[in-house]
Amino acid sequence: MTSAEKTQLAHHLLNEHYGVQAIYGRVDPMHELIGTILSHRTTHANEVTAYRTMRERFPTWEAVRDAPLPDLIAAIHTANYPEVKAPYIQNVLRELIAERGAANIDFLQDLSTEEAMDWLTKLPGIGLKTATLLLLFSFHKPVLPIDTHVHRVTQRLGLIGPKVSAEKAHALLLSYLPTDATELFNFHKHFYWHGQRVCTWYTPKCEACVLAPHCDFLQSGKTMVLSSTPKRNGK
Repeated sequence: MTSAEKTQLAHHLLNEHYGVQAIYGRVDPMHELIGTILSHRTTHANEVTAYRTMRERFPTWEAVRDAPLPDLIAAIHTANYPEVKAPYIQNVLRELIAERGAANIDFLQDLSTEEAMDWLTKLPGIGLKTATLLLLFSFHKPVLPIDTHVHRVTQRLGLIGPKVSAEKAHALLLSYLPTDATELFNFHKHFYWHGQRVCTWYTPKCEACVLAPHCDFLQSGKTMVLSSTPKRNGK
């Protein structure tokens, strides 16, 4: 079985296990963009709290941009590394408002996937993961976000090699899958859930895994994980 065939089989099995869903995301693309920055290395609950507190204290994006940095850090303190995320958020807003005249990214819908990706990743602090999450969830572009869970599960299965970075995994897995946003959304969500619930970093629940018969990690008999955090080049 080729890597492409195995990837498609795993995708099919998880579709059956979790159920195929329509794409859903936040209604406001700006919320998706800033929320995704806040979400890095933190829980969803802490991200939501940080975002809500930030918008309560600074009701407009211009107010967020112009807020004293210590005040913005305090507002988003529930998100891990607020001292890193606050400057990123303000720098993104400065560049966006300076270039477009407003904090609005709806124009990305009219760009090609490549153009939108190029524009986003030129913003300060916006890497491949943030860009792909935004483009898939908000604009239904055919991209594939590779987070820690997706990276770990695809490595353990043997869909990608143990030294393949998240950036390389994005292109590699895309070449194996249909270029359809709904298919890619379900691949991302299902592998994300599977990594959270079954193929966990510590003590994966292999006995409960629908992918177990096809898993290189399980068949190898190894007890140590292959990877826990995607290795990134640059951002």
